[in-house]
Amino acid sequence: QVQLVESGGGLVQAGGSLRLSCTASGGTLNVYGMGWFRQAPGKEREFVACTNWNGASTSYEDSVKDRFTISRDYAKNTVNLQMNSLKPEDTGVYYCAAYRLYNSMCYRAIGEYDYWGQGTQVTVSS
Repeated sequence: QVQLVESGGGLVQAGGSLRLSCTASGGTLNVYGMGWFRQAPGKEREFVACTNWNGASTSYEDSVKDRFTISRDYAKNTVNLQMNSLKPEDTGVYYCAAYRLYNSMCYRAIGEYDYWGQGTQVTVSS
């Protein structure tokens, strides 16, 4: 069973950048589709970005398109989320998640994911 650990969160001013990483132990991420989700205080967890098992397909929530980029580093067994032009509404706990399936697209629905990390806090000040 793969274990996921997020890192890279922190406090940043609006307009700044952060790079989140999701590192796996107990297995290779090469066979998993991966997603990033976030949860703001008092709100439900929501989809941010995903990539399929080979990185050929990605998908983004509309509000982060052109600002966030999801990528895979197969050598480091890591999935990253580069976040640029951050806004206060990007504040929340960011989670990475994985599902094991070889498919041509990635999933946006929380229920499709089998494994979750503990989350990393991102706070964007105005």
